[in-house]
Amino acid sequence: MTGFPDVLAEQRVLPVIVLDDHAAVRPLADTLLRAGMRCLEITLRTAAAIPALELLRDDERLLVGAGSILDAADADRAAAAGARFLVSPGLHRGTLERARELRLPVLPGVATASELQAARELGFQTVKFFPAGPLGGVAAVRALAGPFPTMRLVPTGGVGPDDVAAYLAEPSVAAVGGSWMVRPELVRAQAWGKIGDLARAAVAA
Repeated sequence: MTGFPDVLAEQRVLPVIVLDDHAAVRPLADTLLRAGMRCLEITLRTAAAIPALELLRDDERLLVGAGSILDAADADRAAAAGARFLVSPGLHRGTLERARELRLPVLPGVATASELQAARELGFQTVKFFPAGPLGGVAAVRALAGPFPTMRLVPTGGVGPDDVAAYLAEPSVAAVGGSWMVRPELVRAQAWGKIGDLARAAVAA
């Protein structure tokens, strides 16, 4: 399968998944695949995350990564469970260095121009802009793109169906991340039809 940056640039919407029960990940992944999403982020916010990653590790149709990576230990746990890429909410040098040692693509998070400049100096061309909504949304993305024309942003946090198209219309935006199509209450209710509809709408955006 093509690597993470290429798949993300093709898919353009990265579902950010928080699970209460790891067993739900199989029907959820199948639903997202049918909707046209093969790149998924499972966050390490719950105990279900690691076993969920393990359940999907051998599915070659998918490119599954781990989010909410806060330190090198998280990176190690995610890699051992089969994560194919890592996503961090911030710009933590130890975490990023460990990801590189593991030879895993990593998407670091930034919230300010200073952090974006630091990410550029560390050799990153694509970063997560988090939390995008509270930081100013599309207007903030547009403002940051001015002094950093070569950097690509992945706005995440507060992104929803009403503004996904506006984000994706910005030349500096490589993709968006969001959980609106995989909200935990929908997963708990096994509302696969609703999740599929939301995911297809996101892909169409």
